Amino acid sequence: MQRRYNIVDNKLVEVESDPCLVTMYIAPDDKEKKYLVETLKLDEHTLNSTLDPDELSRLEFEPEHVALIYKRPKSYTGEEQFLFKIGSVGAFLFKDRLLVVMAEDVPLFNSTAPLRSKTPAYVLLRLIYRAIFHFLEHLKVIASISDELQDKINRSMENRHLLNLFTLEKSLVYYLNSINSNSVLLDKLKNAGAKLGLSVDEAELLDDTQIENSQCYKQAEIYSNIVASLMDARASIVGNNLNVLMKTLNIITIAIMVPTLVVSAFSMNVTIPLQKNPNAFWIIMLLAVSSVLAFVILWRRKKWW
Repeated sequence: MQRRYNIVDNKLVEVESDPCLVTMYIAPDDKEKKYLVETLKLDEHTLNSTLDPDELSRLEFEPEHVALIYKRPKSYTGEEQFLFKIGSVGAFLFKDRLLVVMAEDVPLFNSTAPLRSKTPAYVLLRLIYRAIFHFLEHLKVIASISDELQDKINRSMENRHLLNLFTLEKSLVYYLNSINSNSVLLDKLKNAGAKLGLSVDEAELLDDTQIENSQCYKQAEIYSNIVASLMDARASIVGNNLNVLMKTLNIITIAIMVPTLVVSAFSMNVTIPLQKNPNAFWIIMLLAVSSVLAFVILWRRKKWW
């Protein structure tokens, strides 16, 4: 699927036909891939890498364009079971246009933010900046989910809450790797600023993007360390909750067994005391209740609870 964008009133707006500043290819089919490789001279390996979610960010200079791949978080759905996934976006920067290739249809542009420059390089930097902002938004969601799971773990012994917390930790590891990969890409872009011919506005945006990416990485690292350190603590809480429950059940079992033993002793089919006493039933009940009271007194003195 193909989409075209142009700048109208300092905003990127979708248009129907060429000429356009930005052309987006979403999950390109074989015909579109053939056009990109044979007509626009895109490297076939790089093109296929843009559709690989495990591909690292990188920057390559071709004779007629600059090719780069950067990482962005995928849109989260409830079916993912707290697993936040990462996707790759390929950008091919020509002198007068920008080609964007990605595997799924997700919103890349923030239509409400005005553009200070109308060059393809500026739009590309805004795309990367938007991806970093998307990471920050997901980190806030992960932090909120983590706090909610911690409360559930404190009140429950179900393994699924711990598994969900472990899945969040796994997502944060992926995020750290992707954000760090974007950091390497941004460093390469800055070093190649003169070769790319970046303007003053584009250089300032690149600096701001590097700062935001650095802060995003530190925030993801903090969340990852917190979740990782809490995993053992939460596992210990679950084990402690189980121990408390087992202790309670044992105390209840013993409390029931003590009067049962008294009653069982007077239920044997042999000659026993009180068998001809008309008040034998009430005496036995009194002994059973007395045994429970004695157990409760012993329980309190020993501070078993």
